[in-house]
Amino acid sequence: MRIDVLGAVRAFHDDGSPVELGGPRHREVLGRLVAAEGRMVTTDTLVDDLWTDPPTRAVGALRTFVATLRRSLEPDRPPRNPPRVLVTEGPGYALRLPRENVDVHRFQDTLARTRRAPEAVSDLGAVLADWRGPAYADVTGSAWAQRERTRLEELRLEGVELRARILLDSGEGADLVAELGAHVAEHPWREPAWGLLARALYRAGRQADALATLRRARTMLVDQLGLDPGADLQRLETDILNRSAPLEGAPPAWTGPGVRLGPRTTVHLARTLALAGGDALVHSRRDRLAAVQAAERTGDPLLTARIIGAYDVPALWSRADDPEQSRAVVAAAERTLTALGPDGPADLRTRLLATVAVESRSADQSGTELKRAQQAARQAEALARDLADPALLAFALNGVFLQSFTRPGLAALRDGIGAEILDLATGHGLPNFAVLGRLVRLQSASSLGDLDAAASHAEAAERLAATTEAPLVSVLTGWFRARATAARSTEPGGPTPATAAAHYRAAEDALRTAGMPGLHRGLFALALLGLRLLHDRPAPTDPHLDWGPYRPWARPLVLLAQDRAEEARAALATVPEPPRDHMQEALWCLTARAAVRLDDGETAARAEAALRNAHAEHAGASSGMLTLGPVTRYLTEAQACAGTG
Repeated sequence: MRIDVLGAVRAFHDDGSPVELGGPRHREVLGRLVAAEGRMVTTDTLVDDLWTDPPTRAVGALRTFVATLRRSLEPDRPPRNPPRVLVTEGPGYALRLPRENVDVHRFQDTLARTRRAPEAVSDLGAVLADWRGPAYADVTGSAWAQRERTRLEELRLEGVELRARILLDSGEGADLVAELGAHVAEHPWREPAWGLLARALYRAGRQADALATLRRARTMLVDQLGLDPGADLQRLETDILNRSAPLEGAPPAWTGPGVRLGPRTTVHLARTLALAGGDALVHSRRDRLAAVQAAERTGDPLLTARIIGAYDVPALWSRADDPEQSRAVVAAAERTLTALGPDGPADLRTRLLATVAVESRSADQSGTELKRAQQAARQAEALARDLADPALLAFALNGVFLQSFTRPGLAALRDGIGAEILDLATGHGLPNFAVLGRLVRLQSASSLGDLDAAASHAEAAERLAATTEAPLVSVLTGWFRARATAARSTEPGGPTPATAAAHYRAAEDALRTAGMPGLHRGLFALALLGLRLLHDRPAPTDPHLDWGPYRPWARPLVLLAQDRAEEARAALATVPEPPRDHMQEALWCLTARAAVRLDDGETAARAEAALRNAHAEHAGASSGMLTLGPVTRYLTEAQACAGTG
């Protein structure tokens, strides 16, 4: 059978006849399972997604919807035979269909394949034609569907532009004028789209119209955003005026299987895709590394330095999404620095040093690696200040920020870094770094317990994201609002802990598909633990919770919640020192709490010494995403246990 969700939710039997899916709730259940991409969705999650205020018999109603869908999807299934399409799995349900039988999965897979192999561009055109309207168009008023619509629309726009770019690079594309004209009219803030339209007009023999299009783009950007066009549009205008070779029909960037886009094109595309999140972000990382490796194979260190340094995508989190890839990029940057030598171009050396600092995330590095990264951050900052290049300095300061987790209690220092990034970005038209500056300041204000200031930065970041089309921002600010709800749940008349938990769950659902595993893994479990600690309740013991990298620090408290004190004591004895990252204060507080509960004065003393400088901060809140409450609460307990008060 076939299921379509790129438009209204619908299904068809093998013979092409439509499946009668039932009412809106039935179609929403099916759509929600499609969005899970084969993963099991728990009954609790389905209930929360279907109803803002679930009725008393919500679970029973859900089971009725599922039973009806099963009869519709498999009308010939014999009685008492288990279903094969909509299956029960653990505490929930999953959809079992080949990916090519679901239009949204077919679209995503084709887009990913075309990124790797541009010769699949005709397949990309076919799946783009499958779109019948907004995804899950008939599922209205549901937060999960709105998130999916936003994510998939970004991928659709990316697909339209990728297809156009590949056709134009290959010497075709004169017939794209009408399509790209409509695309630009609907999405005027997508600067690369203006360039594609201008290229298509030029390819169609309309040089004057191509130039007029670029001037219209410049006018719109300057008048409405106060931004000058990027270097790519300015270079394109020069090429059109000069009738340069690439626009007259250069050889295609790819000619058949096994031949790929050149490293310059690939890294530019990767940089663009990185800001889209989800699948685009995952493939962006891979394509970026491929471009770096291709550049190194040329033996040209100047080219390699430009390719590595061109990926100046702002980074906020101190744990890498792909540590092995990050190490490979750092190693390439260090080799290129050596090849350039101390007398190499200062701007390229600055970009390479900043790349080392940004990619050497503190949670994933050894002590020696961290020292090298911190030195690289300092050198990049100094060089960038000497060069007086605002964009380069903003990139270098991003590295300084990511290397600023040397000990607990540095929220105020990071706020200063965020403020300088924001000033640079605002004054020099760097919208992506303006978003970074806002989010850094959000984290710092959250850490210091100033929720009003943090909320102000969140709102400003969201406004910027609306113009820069950065869908990941709303994922991060959604977590902040869940963190704020958790903090308010301790206040008289505030939201209930259950409401705070529901906010965390919604934030978790949005993050699951954002393409940031370094941020995602373990975050939801740690947030729930923090919520319980705020209300003096034992740790959650659900065996299905994924603690990710935070398991060693959470385990003693989980064991205590299960009345397994001796095992908890043994687990506490093996707990390592927390990595120097966003969560170090939180992990030290977990260690302190377990030590106090187990009357382990020596461990409590270590935790107290580590947390002393963070006494004015809130544990876990430097992430901007969760909170365990004020550090001073854990510090006071640890001091009493250790006898150091």
